Amino acid sequence: MSQAKVPTWVNIALIPILNILLAFLVSGLVILAIGENPIEAAGYLIYGALGYNEGIGYTLYYATNLIFTGLAVSVAFKGGLFNIGGEGQAYIGGLGVGLICLSLDHTMPFYVIAPLAVIGAAVFGAAWAYIPAYLQARRGSHIVITTIMFNFIASSLMVYLIVNWLKEDGRMAPNSRTFEESAWLPYLHEILSPLGIDIGDSPLNLAFIWALLCCVFVWGLIWHTRWGYQLRTLGTNPTAARYAGIDTAKVTIWAMLISGGLAGFVGLNEIMGVNHNLLLNFTAGYGFAGIAVALMGRNHPIGIILAAILFGALYQGGAELAFEIPTITPEIVVVIQGLVILFSGALEHMFKDRIEGFFIRRAVA
Repeated sequence: MSQAKVPTWVNIALIPILNILLAFLVSGLVILAIGENPIEAAGYLIYGALGYNEGIGYTLYYATNLIFTGLAVSVAFKGGLFNIGGEGQAYIGGLGVGLICLSLDHTMPFYVIAPLAVIGAAVFGAAWAYIPAYLQARRGSHIVITTIMFNFIASSLMVYLIVNWLKEDGRMAPNSRTFEESAWLPYLHEILSPLGIDIGDSPLNLAFIWALLCCVFVWGLIWHTRWGYQLRTLGTNPTAARYAGIDTAKVTIWAMLISGGLAGFVGLNEIMGVNHNLLLNFTAGYGFAGIAVALMGRNHPIGIILAAILFGALYQGGAELAFEIPTITPEIVVVIQGLVILFSGALEHMFKDRIEGFFIRRAVA
């Protein structure tokens, strides 16, 4: 029986939705086990994430970072590369953004700083991904091992630079001075308010629009360019790619450079859009969560947007849930997020054979 007989929407939509529903069902059992009402908890979670304007703004703010890191993982994965270094690449990308803002905010206007910050985020993130890419392509090192190592190296490097070189004088806090407003990304509620559109007072900023544009870029690059075809061929069958004359080492390096650059854009949202200074640990695990977002989104930009919004809703709704029901601690919220990752990632094929078999039998009948 041929896989082609299974409708496309089954793998793209039906199976992921069933996995998510099962994750929420098990999460409900966990909440029930600690003596709380899972229906009431679900209501607080949904309301906190989507029930009012400010909650929606926070959900999309969290989703912005996850779109960047999800796209980063997706581009690498299309070439058969498992980039687990998004956390470090986002961290160093934020360093690039911070250095641009600290250097230019006193002398340059926003329309000069913003494009340079975008370039700085991409270049620094890509540069941090280059060394693991080179070691994989030219020396045969395993990309998973090297990218994990570089996450820790990035963390140590940022501590050294901020504490010893970039920390604001006269303060104990390990962060830089606050940027001038010419180096701040505008908040979307400030842009839309004069138009009569109320989206609440939240950290959602122009980085969200840039994340959507990156989705369009990745879609065009992967599915509508010759290089994208080479990348997908490499990811599907490296031996066939070499026989077809594709320079697999060069494609590997470029894929990781693009992946690292996309992860670096997290710095735009966090450093230039929200915190307005360079600080430690602003990545907050988004690089690792991006792996789950990419898997859940089936490595397609549209799926990544939807998965990022789901995880953003879990972040924001989980905070509301922990506030309204104190017995549901933040750790329980992390368990719920972990169950979604488990059933959408490690157990994503649990129902696959049965569901595909059902549709194949229907097609044959």
